[in-house]
Amino acid sequence: MSEHTLAQRLGAELLGTALLLATVVGSGIMAENLAGGNVAIALLGNTIPTGAILVVIILMFGPISGAHFNPAVTAAFVLRRETALPDAGCYIAAQIAGAVLGVWAAHAMFDLSILQASDNGRTGGAQWFAEGVATFGLVLAILGTLQWGTKVVAATVGLYITAAYWFTASTSFANPAVTVGRTLTDTFSGIQPAHAPAFIAAQFAGSIVAVLIGGWLFARFREAE
Repeated sequence: MSEHTLAQRLGAELLGTALLLATVVGSGIMAENLAGGNVAIALLGNTIPTGAILVVIILMFGPISGAHFNPAVTAAFVLRRETALPDAGCYIAAQIAGAVLGVWAAHAMFDLSILQASDNGRTGGAQWFAEGVATFGLVLAILGTLQWGTKVVAATVGLYITAAYWFTASTSFANPAVTVGRTLTDTFSGIQPAHAPAFIAAQFAGSIVAVLIGGWLFARFREAE
């Protein structure tokens, strides 16, 4: 149990998620501006900063809140009975608020209209399945490395998302708060609001499957603690 107050933990979740979205959206804008129309280069320019900021914010805020920054991760810890349901609701609210603030901050930094709605279509069974796979892998990676401490989790998550940007058809949102935030930007990393619910449903489904499989696969580690 964290020694920090709920307010401190919520502040960490809000700020961490805001920094994550500012990085996802801001690096997407910068990458698209500099890539000269080469989508692969733009995606690479979006990928590396996202993986890097995940390492930073998990190291910075992990000791305070556990560094969820992701409703699907919070839900996983609720299912594992490691996060109380009332706290989880507060965490998710803070994550979504942080996601919105992060997107707005990215727009402000690039002198774009603050309030936007994405017109970037991302839909279809392949992309929904990809989101399920991406979130499954993310949650499983977290559960599998928790025993080694925050530094290992931070590196694992950063590397996993860096890889998943490229091996998933959806470019690995893997996070309902990120998905909500990305509906609010009509830039490289956006997603149409109408397409977000299916992504979010797939993300929670992937998280649930990861908890079920992780509960079996890593049970020996937990019993030995």
